[in-house]
Amino acid sequence: MPSLAVAVAVAVAMSASRAVCAPCPLEHYPAKWNPVRRRDGDRWEDWYRAWSERAAAHEAVGREALSTGHRLSAGQHLLDASVCYHFAKFMFVQNIAEMKAAHMKAVACKTLALPFLQPAGERIEIPYQGKTLAGNLRQPAADARLPVVVIISGMDSSKEEQHFLEQSFLERGMATLAFDGPGQGEGEYDFPIRHDYEVPAGAVFDWIATRADLDAGRIGISGGSMGSYYVPRVMAFDKRVKAGIANGGAFSVIESFDQRPQSLKEVYRVRTHSGSVAEAREKTRPFSLEGIAPRITAPLMIIAAREDKITRWQDAERLSREVSGPVNFLLIEGANHVASNRTWCHRTQAADWMAAALGVAKR
Repeated sequence: MPSLAVAVAVAVAMSASRAVCAPCPLEHYPAKWNPVRRRDGDRWEDWYRAWSERAAAHEAVGREALSTGHRLSAGQHLLDASVCYHFAKFMFVQNIAEMKAAHMKAVACKTLALPFLQPAGERIEIPYQGKTLAGNLRQPAADARLPVVVIISGMDSSKEEQHFLEQSFLERGMATLAFDGPGQGEGEYDFPIRHDYEVPAGAVFDWIATRADLDAGRIGISGGSMGSYYVPRVMAFDKRVKAGIANGGAFSVIESFDQRPQSLKEVYRVRTHSGSVAEAREKTRPFSLEGIAPRITAPLMIIAAREDKITRWQDAERLSREVSGPVNFLLIEGANHVASNRTWCHRTQAADWMAAALGVAKR
């Protein structure tokens, strides 16, 4: 177990630029952990409390706006509340009860916000192994069936964090479906993470095929961090995917496991449903693209960050060499994990690339 001060420092390092592009404007970032104002001696429980207090303030403003009929304002504040609740819990695995309480508030606020976003969205539940996987579906106005980008989150992320990424696709005429898979978001309580992500992804694709407003013949997928391991894995085994974007993923998770912060290893322990970090480490062994990458034939955009301390950028370069289909490899200088501090170097570019791959006209 990492010291609490170290856990806070790691959480700050991993969340600052990421929170701002989630979206969580810097003014909402709890002041004591603003990167230029951080103090020594911060406690891990303070992290949870500060984010939850900020979230509750936005939730109250959002609910007040909703009660007075100001739906756009309500949607924005509830979205902010959802993101703040998410960052209260994203790595806070030392107290599962508090983590889950903040998580359920994040889900509730995002669900309440969905009808008032531009464009609006709806909560969906997809049948999976006797239970369900939760997702948020959003669609721009259209006269025909829309191509859809399925957004796959990482180890400590969830669908509630994906608003700005969704917007980049929505603005270009694609629908988005951000969902929580096994070990992720709402799926973490019933299911551990699994290496063969084509199984839950396949359930999502089956569900898409039941919708008259979505084009199941034009499915793209986009994932960051652990989601960037899942993207090529799914593309190798499910040819319904017409294009994929992989940002910051490992080629073999176990080979980069030991370099990761202890607090992140604790997240692996919880989301693999393990009794120890050592057990969690061993469970990551099947998470490898060895011998699998050559099966990928659909177009793949691969994004890597030169200064990534979580996943080696060379993993992305290796993936780009081993796939059999068309590849667009983008290595970003000065970028951290998933290049959240350099979004202008990849987010719109990736969305434009996906639109072209799915046959959507330029805008």
